[in-house]
Amino acid sequence: MQAKYWHTRDDGKIECELCPRHCVLKPGQRGFCFVRENIGSQMVLTSYGKSTGFCIDPIEKKPLNHYYPGSSVLSFGTAGCNLGCKFCQNWDISKSHEIMILSAKAEPEEIAHVAKGYRCKSVAFTYNDPVIFHEYAVDTAIACRENDIHPVAVTAGYIMPEPRKEFFAAMDATNIDLKGFTEEFYKNFTNSHLNNVLDTLQYVKHETNTWLEITTLLIPGANDSLQEIENMSQWIAENLGADVPLHFSAFHPAWHMMDTPRTPPETLFRARDIAMKNGIKYVYTGNIIDTPSASTFCSGCGELLIERKSYTIGEWNLASGSKCPKCGDGLPGHFEDNPGKWGNKAVPVKF
Repeated sequence: MQAKYWHTRDDGKIECELCPRHCVLKPGQRGFCFVRENIGSQMVLTSYGKSTGFCIDPIEKKPLNHYYPGSSVLSFGTAGCNLGCKFCQNWDISKSHEIMILSAKAEPEEIAHVAKGYRCKSVAFTYNDPVIFHEYAVDTAIACRENDIHPVAVTAGYIMPEPRKEFFAAMDATNIDLKGFTEEFYKNFTNSHLNNVLDTLQYVKHETNTWLEITTLLIPGANDSLQEIENMSQWIAENLGADVPLHFSAFHPAWHMMDTPRTPPETLFRARDIAMKNGIKYVYTGNIIDTPSASTFCSGCGELLIERKSYTIGEWNLASGSKCPKCGDGLPGHFEDNPGKWGNKAVPVKF
């Protein structure tokens, strides 16, 4: 499919305008993401309609804790990525150049109909970054909304302002990876830049109706210093607000960082304490099993509102959909009167 967001240069090459890389391509050449290619002097999205697989997950796995808790989400991705994270946890998908081998065909309308047939509350574009399959993601999001399914993006937010408008206008919720909080970390560990991501976070929060949550994967010795977490927490509170849920997740050895140890749970707990001290009301841990730090408490009185045991909902104490039964404070997010019953299941789906 012919892609959007590119132009022809004076030298006859084409330049991609989708993400800050601005890849310049000769005929037959692919961009850094590997899925956008110069074919016949046109930018073509070679992964349109092709997926690396589908699975029904709990929405908490994205992670989204304030977006219809307990509900099921049909998750999928394609091949390739526009970042070069040395620690990629999904490297077999995001770093793959074998698109035809990995991918099965699935058109946008088909994805929406399958999600509806399985009674999924939402469809998530995940596993690799949906920014690089922008046209496929947006078309699928439109088809989902037509079938009362919520489109959800799990992304690093590395995208230019013009396509960003169209992309997030199509999404009902997003979890954006804030991979660290120094330019040095972004440059050395992700081959990208921090400020572009900060711009996206502020855009989504202040200029869209897309529900926003943030995840930071804490890597021992790389982005887990007390000062970096302090700076990041202060920036989020000041620029995005105290109500944006923040998830700290544990790293496990992967891709080019197999010699780096797993993140100790104590690092996550310490980061959570720092973020809450800086005013962020809802801070969670991920990739470990710890009910207290995965559960939601009222920011006003401390009452337990949503208990989480791994990805399974335990106690549910919300009143009138989203209020604390003790003090009456509202819980920001999207909730129903009762939680979903999907639990901790992961169910592969074949098309």
